[in-house]
Amino acid sequence: MSHPMVADPQECRDFLAAHPQVKYVEVFFTSMTGVPRGKRLRVHELQAIYDYGRFLPGSILVVDTTGADCEDTGLVWEDGDADRRARPVPGTLTLAPWLGDDMAQVMLSLYELDGTPNDLDPRHVLQRVLDRYAADGLTPVAACELEYYLVDLERTADGDLQPPKSALTGRRPHGIEVYGLPELEAIAPFLRELWDTADVIGVPLEGAISEFAPSQVELTLKHKPDALRACDDALLYKRMAKGVALRHGCEATFMAKPWADKAGNGFHVHVSFNDKDGNNLCADEDPEGSPMLRQAIGGMKQLLGEGMAILAPNANSYRRFKANSYAPVAATWGVNNRTVSLRIPAGPAPTRHVEHRVAGADGNPYLVMAVLLASAHHGLTNKIDPGPAVVGDGYAAAAKEKSRLPSNWFSAVDLFDQSTVLRDYLGDRFVDMFVSVKRTEQARFFEVVTSLDFDWYLRNA
Repeated sequence: MSHPMVADPQECRDFLAAHPQVKYVEVFFTSMTGVPRGKRLRVHELQAIYDYGRFLPGSILVVDTTGADCEDTGLVWEDGDADRRARPVPGTLTLAPWLGDDMAQVMLSLYELDGTPNDLDPRHVLQRVLDRYAADGLTPVAACELEYYLVDLERTADGDLQPPKSALTGRRPHGIEVYGLPELEAIAPFLRELWDTADVIGVPLEGAISEFAPSQVELTLKHKPDALRACDDALLYKRMAKGVALRHGCEATFMAKPWADKAGNGFHVHVSFNDKDGNNLCADEDPEGSPMLRQAIGGMKQLLGEGMAILAPNANSYRRFKANSYAPVAATWGVNNRTVSLRIPAGPAPTRHVEHRVAGADGNPYLVMAVLLASAHHGLTNKIDPGPAVVGDGYAAAAKEKSRLPSNWFSAVDLFDQSTVLRDYLGDRFVDMFVSVKRTEQARFFEVVTSLDFDWYLRNA
């Protein structure tokens, strides 16, 4: 599904005419680390962004998670900290109700001064992969599922995290209560405002469940025949959830593993592939799906280890991966089986697709999608056989599996750096810059974790 990459200036004029109460607007783009960064402007500055763009320093594309420069990228001093041109993304100019009745927001993408897409902008990295599918007459259909915790702004007497109090009873949850309805009723005011806000900003937010730990929730986003838009939805949803949570006296954290003894936060991505007429090419009466689906899974399985630096981008990310934790530990696949990495969910033939269950909720949605779609395309192009599906306990199978996933941040970044296939899909320059950022973060890791409090990570995951 093709669409313009830069918004029409008329979009701004129409929005301001419909919303004369708006006085301020936050403009933001997504850096490599997945943290939105930008500016808060007065509304009279907005039309110029639509007419021509806004200049922003290219170095902020490659700042680390804390916002500090990564000098080894060469985009700071050697580049003169030169500007790039930020342009608005179509359809993302909306009200931002959690910030106030007079606030709006718009998403940006970065371009070079001559108008060519900046090859380090995560949205453009994903588009590079999607262009391969378009050349083959294929359209990925995708949806994102994000797990996260609601954490009380008030800490315990020892300074530890704690779940927020129930809106009904005033008590804090303490049991797992997976799929519990009272647990959802306890956060009903938050959920109501979240759904209402999603409708205002055009994010297709669907049902909620209580997940596998106290105050952990998951809400689904609707499938779209446009993987780039699906990632826009995920990014906007994370930003919105954090803002709405603060209005209810708590924080929404997508940190991969806030508690060592509780469930981690996963980022599950559902993918299938349509032809030019909108037919699902994964559809088949066989529960394992069509040969095309199995080939895509074959590619995902083969490149899973090489893509882990994107799927699990931080030191904390690797605390998720433990046996019998619902977080996979090896490159495995199966049907109707949540103990494997790549699951074909149960359902009627027309709905056949794969759920990629490896990424953490701290992953950058655009880069996670780029890696898994690149892997799938590699599988389709080379007709890779995924081998037999795992039946039963995927963790028992993983113990015998040779292709176990990298167990730590350092080895994952090394594997990504060495991946010739992912370099081909994502671009050498992007891979080099991403690796440089991560190695800078690794070098700073022990200094950072002792000089910044835990709450900072909680808020910025």
